[in-house]
Amino acid sequence: MSLLINAEASHAHSLHTLNALYEYDDFMESIQTVVDLGCGEGRDIEWWATRTTREENPRPLNIKCTGVDVLDELSVAKKYPNITYQKTDFEGTIYPATNSQFDILWSHDSFQYAINPVTTLSKWWDIASPGGMLAIIVPQTTNIHRHQLSFTQESNCYYHYTLVNLIHMLAVTGWDCKHGYFLKRPKDPWLNAIVYKSEHKPMDPKKTNWYTLSEMGLLPESADKSVYAHGELRQQDLLLQWVDHSLSWMGQQ
Repeated sequence: MSLLINAEASHAHSLHTLNALYEYDDFMESIQTVVDLGCGEGRDIEWWATRTTREENPRPLNIKCTGVDVLDELSVAKKYPNITYQKTDFEGTIYPATNSQFDILWSHDSFQYAINPVTTLSKWWDIASPGGMLAIIVPQTTNIHRHQLSFTQESNCYYHYTLVNLIHMLAVTGWDCKHGYFLKRPKDPWLNAIVYKSEHKPMDPKKTNWYTLSEMGLLPESADKSVYAHGELRQQDLLLQWVDHSLSWMGQQ
């Protein structure tokens, strides 16, 4: 069972990030296509489909949106002509609504269900437009509760995620984390990552080390320093920026 108990709660949680992105007018107006990878009932994809400019006389942005999930149908796809639905596992083959690729790949509270996460991120790189943005919001299930280590895992989830291994997976699959944004609040179990498709294709994870990822410019600056100081990435060395320009020092968590 997800930490977010229903679609309404899930969308309310998504809005923390969605509303932060909506503050950037040029960014929003540049978006042509969005895919929601594990869209559920479609609250988030409906948000993307109904965005307007923030002018005194708002204009619809008319973003072409695609929802992906294993449900039989997506009701909001019947309400909006700019929403299409693909009934498929988000780890499978996904087709853009047009001949172009996706500008935005949105994955809120879904990536933790990936059976092959590195392969999945590689496939997502393939369907992203050049410089396309991937937003992943996933729960961290290794935490401290009442001064004790707490490990939890719900059904159908087989990996524990931290910012360290999430950055590792993203970088090795060609996602630019150096110019990306990350957030993990103290006492909040959610990991937030916004990264961009780089010019580097997904690499062989068995043959790619931290030094290679650093030399390719795929790691945040604080991660570079940690790798060269210790030969590995340590969470306590991470100082990361979020989209609102706030900084989080992971040594506090």
